[in-house]
Amino acid sequence: MMSVWLQRPRFLHLALFVAAYVLGCAFANVLGIVPGTSISIWPPGGLFMATLMLASAPSWPWWVLAGCVGELIGQFLWFHSPLPASILMYVGNALEAMAGAWLVTRVCGRPVRLESLKEVLAFVVLGAGIAPAISATVGSATLAWFGILSQTFTAAWPLWWIGDATGVLIVAPLALDVFQNWHGNSRLSAARWIEASVLGLIFLGVAALSLSGYLPFAYIIMPPLLWAAVRFELRGAAVTLIVLALITAVFTISGVSQFAGDPESQRQRQIMLQLFLAISALSALIVAAISRQHQLAVLRLRQSERSLRDLVETLPALIWCAAPDGRPIYFSQQLRGFVGFDVEDKDVADSSRLANVLDAIIYPDDLAAVKKLFAHSLTTGEPYAQKHRLRRFDGEYRWVEMRAAAMRNGDGAIVQWNGVCLDIEDQVRARDDLRLAQENLARASQAASLAELSASIAHEVNQPLAAIVANSHACQRWLTADPPNMERAQKRIERIIQDANSAADVVSHIRALFKHSRETRTSTTFASVIAEARDLMAEEAARRRVRMDVDVESNLPFVMLDRVQIQQVLINLIRNGMDAMDSSADDRVFGIRVRRIGDLVQTEISDRGPGVAFPDRIFEPFFTTKEHGMGMGLAICRSIVESHGGQLRVENNEPHGARFIFTLPVDAPAEATAVLAAGHQGHALQSPDRQGH
Repeated sequence: MMSVWLQRPRFLHLALFVAAYVLGCAFANVLGIVPGTSISIWPPGGLFMATLMLASAPSWPWWVLAGCVGELIGQFLWFHSPLPASILMYVGNALEAMAGAWLVTRVCGRPVRLESLKEVLAFVVLGAGIAPAISATVGSATLAWFGILSQTFTAAWPLWWIGDATGVLIVAPLALDVFQNWHGNSRLSAARWIEASVLGLIFLGVAALSLSGYLPFAYIIMPPLLWAAVRFELRGAAVTLIVLALITAVFTISGVSQFAGDPESQRQRQIMLQLFLAISALSALIVAAISRQHQLAVLRLRQSERSLRDLVETLPALIWCAAPDGRPIYFSQQLRGFVGFDVEDKDVADSSRLANVLDAIIYPDDLAAVKKLFAHSLTTGEPYAQKHRLRRFDGEYRWVEMRAAAMRNGDGAIVQWNGVCLDIEDQVRARDDLRLAQENLARASQAASLAELSASIAHEVNQPLAAIVANSHACQRWLTADPPNMERAQKRIERIIQDANSAADVVSHIRALFKHSRETRTSTTFASVIAEARDLMAEEAARRRVRMDVDVESNLPFVMLDRVQIQQVLINLIRNGMDAMDSSADDRVFGIRVRRIGDLVQTEISDRGPGVAFPDRIFEPFFTTKEHGMGMGLAICRSIVESHGGQLRVENNEPHGARFIFTLPVDAPAEATAVLAAGHQGHALQSPDRQGH
């Protein structure tokens, strides 16, 4: 109840509704031309139904109450029916209006504008077809029950139904248009006003001639009626239908209409009158809906075209279109601004527009290739794509990427070429700058690599050279002693020779590494290589207070390796592990563990330092985590191991530290030879025993 009270209409609107309802009753009374009946066209039904279509459901009780007031006033003034009969007939009218409004809005939704064929058909079938049957049934039963004017149910029902249907068809469209456009700002242009005036005069003239009986055919009014529906849509149809109903009423009342006649034929003429108005209304509404749909469709195929054109004009690309023969027919605003002219500007008598446009915008060195490829696309229908230089309006040539594709109709024939031109000058320059930067970087990298490699080689050779210098000084002291100590000098000379040979070996093996040479590789037991590396680093480990924990599996197989290079790998990894534990206050333990795993010899070198922060980059050249590191040691180690057919990787230990793991393949032929030799040796040892027996 609260929602009904809050949804109450304004009193002025209710009063206007009651007044319009009473006037509709008067109009119906005027058109009651059948003697002895009170049944005719019922305009209040159309007004009532249109009001409920636009009103909210909670406000319906107010409109039903106002309609009841209007019905009772109309019955009192015009029809003089008994009060119970008037109330029953109004119940039928109210049920008709509510049923029609509910059915139409259920199908069409709100608001109902009758602008589409679906809405019009739903309105005609449900609002003007089904809903009036309710009122006709209740009203005809009431007339028969109360014996008003000796009406029977079967005689009254058809007239009642068609009268209500005609009233709905004529009045409801105009009421919907007026209610929804009460404050509308739509205005007609001067030309439209002239057209409406001419149409009105023609309509009035034809209606007067046809309905006055001068012309025997009443439906001659249809052409101007449909003209109004086509040109002015729903509003034109609704207004002309009301005018037609009024003119028909005037001529019928005056008795000169072809729908007026003797009492014996008056019933048939009443039905003809109602059918005439109903058919006219139905035709006008359908034509108006079709016209409106067409106008909306045209307005949408135009809005889409305008949107597409706006989109094309604002795209950050140069758009163009060409005829099937390649003749340019459209340049977008962006392209016109770029080249400084439009396609029509290059029309010259006795010459091709395409050739003129290409000559004006294509770089001379690119022109022949562009014409050839574009001609190929025009001939075959294949898409066109090419990069070339395009002349800008200021004379500067810029690199562009031109692409085009053929647009075809349903039969597959080319109807137009659509193309896009992308300015890639900045990309081309950036690519050139990048290539130049990459070349400079490559040269710088080569120089840096050479410098780092030189430093690495110097680092490797520095130790034997330093030993040579130290032993040379010692030899000099023994030779200059008085008397000279030849024995000690001789020993120092032997150490000098040994250190010099070591330096030469380092250089030759480094050269062999970068030449991928295998000449310096020999089949060696890996345990001996580990032992040599441990002995070489023992003094440094003691100095740095690092305990070396070496665990080498017994009976390791032979490995084909370059002894000096593998020692370089071991020494580098051992030294890196010691460096990692320099800042450690805990027990500094460095572990070396060697095991055979299948056909591989695996070596693990672990420390208890902070671990490796970037394990995926630690082997990259020039990448280092040391403050004064060169970033070449681990890269060279990996190169050495991989050149031997092995792999080198790093893992972080738990809870701290790192573990470098590298593998080397077993020398299978040497292992087989060793097994065979061991077998022969055992056989030889057993032979004398067998002979002794």
